[in-house]
Amino acid sequence: MTYSELYDLALKTRENAYSPYSGVKVGAALLCADGKIFTGVNVENASFGATICAERSAAVAAVTAGEREFCAIAVSGTMALETPCGICRQFLMEFSPAMDVIWRQDGELVVKKLNEILPAGFVM
Repeated sequence: MTYSELYDLALKTRENAYSPYSGVKVGAALLCADGKIFTGVNVENASFGATICAERSAAVAAVTAGEREFCAIAVSGTMALETPCGICRQFLMEFSPAMDVIWRQDGELVVKKLNEILPAGFVM
């Protein structure tokens, strides 16, 4: 699957987001090392701390299925900047610090390494 196709899957998936409070919809498509793809959406909650982002939603689905090695994640949101938030960056760092992160900016796909957009991420 190309990164453009992965992004298009994230874009399509974001329509399933549950965002009655912010109105911001986000979809993610996570490509694993074995070629499997997992999708996720943001799911808001009246208790804002219980909200889960699309990237973590996709990663949790992958881990639940036994996956641990992620190659790339595409993120599509309805805000101007579609990059993962800080919590999602740190969450993904746990599994694949060098994975590619894909988003659209000014009409073009952007691809950066996770450890490039989260320098000095926390590790144990």
